[in-house]
Amino acid sequence: MAVVDFKFALEQVPTVLKGVPWTITIAIVAMLFGLILGLLIALCRIYKIPVLNQLSILYISFIRGTPLIVQLYVFFYGVPVLVDYLNPRLGLQIDADEIPPLLYALVAYTINTAAYQAEIFRSSINATNEGQMEAAYSVGMTTRQGLTRIILPQAFLIALPNLGNVFIGLIKATSLAFAVKVVEVVAISKIIANDGYRFIEMYLVASIIYWVLCLVFEFIFFKLEKRMSRSEARMGLNTSA
Repeated sequence: MAVVDFKFALEQVPTVLKGVPWTITIAIVAMLFGLILGLLIALCRIYKIPVLNQLSILYISFIRGTPLIVQLYVFFYGVPVLVDYLNPRLGLQIDADEIPPLLYALVAYTINTAAYQAEIFRSSINATNEGQMEAAYSVGMTTRQGLTRIILPQAFLIALPNLGNVFIGLIKATSLAFAVKVVEVVAISKIIANDGYRFIEMYLVASIIYWVLCLVFEFIFFKLEKRMSRSEARMGLNTSA
């Protein structure tokens, strides 16, 4: 018997690919909500909002200092306990058993990636020219207008390469979602591997799928960064003209 049965591996590819939509869904949803939460946390730190600034520092330190899989387990096993505790006290009737595992994964991944994106946004916003906000005030803009129209677009361009790296990391990190019963690429691979005792073949298939996904999204972020850089250059030329 061959050490690696490539024919068996190829036959299983279509089945394993059924987990790809869940892998991409977790990564995209966590990235989008992480962007929003991360930006809010970054602004709390930049403007040193009382209490929220200290809580943000603690949150970032804790999330970045603990393994993602532990965070997944905390949500998966902790939320049902919390729900059972709150139900009689708040008059709720939430059945924790009906909460889909995907929801636990989405929340855990969002909270995890938001901590990293907060630091990316904070450094990117600080990297913009401070005089631009003063110029915005001089023409009658409010702080919100100056941020949304001048500072944040530039900060986003500065942050884009790092945000791309975060997203690629998310794609790979979704491989841990099987630990909370989400049937994605690794979960399907494990099921097939356990049934046929073909662990090398199945994990090889899974690794190639993750590799291809990373290559695709690396290309997308490269094109996006290039396009935004050209747009900024054109805007700069129009402004100077």
